[in-house]
Amino acid sequence: MSFDLANLAGLLGAGLIVVAYAYNTAKGEQTNPFVQHGLNFVGASLLIASLLVHTNLPSLLLEGIWACVAVWGLAKAFSNHSPSRKRERSGVGRNATYSASPPSSPLPPAGGGE
Repeated sequence: MSFDLANLAGLLGAGLIVVAYAYNTAKGEQTNPFVQHGLNFVGASLLIASLLVHTNLPSLLLEGIWACVAVWGLAKAFSNHSPSRKRERSGVGRNATYSASPPSSPLPPAGGGE
């Protein structure tokens, strides 16, 4: 195996995917989706570039799917962080529904009748 630019790109790409996996494992539920999916996308893209030079069809297909999933994750992250989505989550712009009955009072009824 010759150590050329394609191999360097492949090694860097594999490293980024491992870093993304370690980041996800370390952070659990608190991951930043832009970091997680961004690292996966860049890593998969570098591996694809490497695999186009040193062809291995099964690995090329795997990395293509990996990159597509990362793009999907990034698209979801961008849509969840859009200004209109933030307004929806905060209740701004929603049609409020109100109850027809008045709110209950913690005070006893007037007149004091027992």
